[in-house]
Order: sequence, then structure tokens, then C-alpha cells
Amino acid sequence: MRNILILSTLLLSGAALAKSAADFPPDEAVALAIEDHPQVQAALARADAARQNARALRVGAYEFTVSGSYDRRRIDREGQYDEYDAALERPIRLPGKASLDRKAGDFGIAASDYRAADVRHRITLLVSDLWLDWLAAEAEVKIAEAAVSNLSSALQGVERQVAVQDAAVADYDRATAARATAQVELAKGRARAEIAKSRLAVQFPSLPLPVVAPDLPEPVLPAHGLEGLRDLVTVQNHEVHGAQAEADRQSTLAARANKDRIPDPTIGLRLFSERGGAERGAGVVASIPLGGRHRSALAGQAEAEARAASAELIAARFTAHETATSDYVEASNNWRAWQSSQTARASSESAANRLRQGHRLGGIDLTDLLFAERQAQDAARAENAARAAALRSIARLRIDAHDLWPSNHDGVGK
Repeated sequence: MRNILILSTLLLSGAALAKSAADFPPDEAVALAIEDHPQVQAALARADAARQNARALRVGAYEFTVSGSYDRRRIDREGQYDEYDAALERPIRLPGKASLDRKAGDFGIAASDYRAADVRHRITLLVSDLWLDWLAAEAEVKIAEAAVSNLSSALQGVERQVAVQDAAVADYDRATAARATAQVELAKGRARAEIAKSRLAVQFPSLPLPVVAPDLPEPVLPAHGLEGLRDLVTVQNHEVHGAQAEADRQSTLAARANKDRIPDPTIGLRLFSERGGAERGAGVVASIPLGGRHRSALAGQAEAEARAASAELIAARFTAHETATSDYVEASNNWRAWQSSQTARASSESAANRLRQGHRLGGIDLTDLLFAERQAQDAARAENAARAAALRSIARLRIDAHDLWPSNHDGVGK
């Protein structure tokens, strides 16, 4: 049932990412791919183990013990006698210990659930990053293909000019070298795209991938702004909640260890038969260990671990604030950088188009055209990289704020 709730949360929230970020595969497939990831499965198994541990703490390690003995005794001038005794004993938790055990188990469940949610959160980020890596690599392939096409057209024009002795052979060599260089870039880009797709397929084998990658979309700012998301990152941080639950658990265990300075008594019932049954009886037996330095040391260890957990909680809060600030600054700057790169790409492409037309009409030198083509390619690649960086940082901010594909938070620790 809990997994169904997790998937429902992911499905309802995942639609925003699919529409606004990068045309992800169907929400159901993405959510299931995240749940199927071995790291998520391992985290869920550990959460299951925490529940079993809480159950064990609830009932306690207090079991009945049956003991007994049988003897054959010989007494001079009296004969032999069969004798036996049997006892049924059980330790008893002193008042206050059972409630602490239950609290420690409940805090352990909460801490483990938050850790599982944090793992799911990190795998969600991995899906986003690998998907955008693939789309960005495929977009670079399209840029390289366009460059090869434009340089091939320029080379054909130079070939015609050389044929009528309107251009030098050196121009043909320069055009050929430029196209060959672009073809090398195209081959490298295709390799990067194939590697990016294979990484996505290997990490998420159950995720159906389209044959052709969707176009890398333009980044879209969240409706409620980057500042609002920045504030949510700290509030929604699973590591902080998990550290708080772990600190509470360690504090409870320290209190429990302190109570264990006074050991639990063992009480039971004893039956016996002596002198062949001539003497029979029943009685109550009781025992209690005498606590010493060992128990005191264990209590001191538990208190030190509680202090360590409290310090780790403070560190987790620091990290959450750092993550929120970093996410916000990165998303803001990448957004502005992408906007500037759009202008550079548009201007470079416009200039290249004019020079292509001028070269066809014979008014532009080949050297100027090849320089403009190189500028246009560089600007296109820079804009593509800036676009991918903006998409990735905005998606990361939204995921960290649980505004986009949030890891399940409802019901954690229950």
C-alpha cells in the first residue's frame, strides 16, 4: 500500500516535469523505473528491516527459560533415590524501559523511511540528469549535422568555381578541410549521444526510450519563482528530517542505556522432588545481576552517540541551507546565461546566412565565410550547452523543493 501511495505522488507531480522540462517518457514508466532501481529497492529493504527491529524492541528480548536436572542419589543403609527439579523463568523489564524501547523503534522506522525517501530523491535527480544529458548530446549532433550540410554546400560552390578557374585550388583545400573537421565533430557528437543514451538505458532498464530523442526544449521559469523554491528546499530536505529522527532515536537509546544501569530481574517457578518423591515442593525463584562498570560504560557510549547524532543534525541543516542557496544561484545564473547565449546564437546565425548568400553571389571571400560558419557553430554549441545547464539546474531546484517529481514524504515514519 505504501508503494502505491509513493507511485501516486510521483505520477501526480511528474506531469509538470514532462510538460515543462524535457518531454520525459510517460509518468507511470518513469515512476516505476525509479522504484525498480536497485538503490531504491535496497533502501526500501532497509526500511523493512527497521520495522522488524521496532517489532523486536516492542516485544523485547524477554523469553521464558526452562531448566531442570535429574539425579540418582545413593545413601548408605537407605538405598538409592531418584531426584529431579525443574524451573520456568523469565526476565522482567523494569518500569519505563518498555516505553523507551517502543519509542526507539518508532524513531528508527522514521529515520529509515526518510533515508529511503532521500535515496528515491537522488535517483529522481539521476533520471533528470541522464535524460537531459541524452537530449543535449542529440541536440549537439543536429548542430554538427547542420554544420556539415552548410560546409558541404560551400565546398560544392568552390568546386564549381575551381572548375571555371574562378577560385584557387587552395580555396578548395580549405573548404575540404573545414568540412572534414565538421565531420569529425559530428562523429564525436554521435558517440557522445550514444553513450548518454546507453547510460540512461543501463541505469533504468525498465524505462522505455523513444527511438529518436525529443528536441531539447527551452527552459521555463517556475510559476511561483525561483526564490520560493529556494525556501522550500530547506523545509523539504529529507536528510534533515532523517537526521532529526536519528537524533531522537539515539537520545532515546541513551535514556534506555541509562535505565539499564539497574539490571532487569528474572523471576520464575521451581518444582522439585527429592528422596524418590518423599519430599516434594514448589517455590518461586528470583535473580538479578549486580550492575557494574560495564553497564556504566555502555550508558556513556550511548550518551556520546546521542551527542554525535545531535551534531550531525546541525550539519544536515547547514547542508540543506547550502543546497538551497546553491540551487538558487545556479538556476538564476544559468537562466541568464542561456538568455545571453540565445542572442549570440541568433546574431551569429544571421551573419552566417548573409555571408552564405554573399559567397554564392561571389561577393564574399571563402575565408570570411568559413570564419562565420565556425562562429555560428561555436555559438550554437554554446547556446545548446547553456540551455541544457539551465534546464538541469531549474529541474534540480524544483526536485529538491519537491515541486517536481517529489520523493514521497507523506506517511514517512508512520
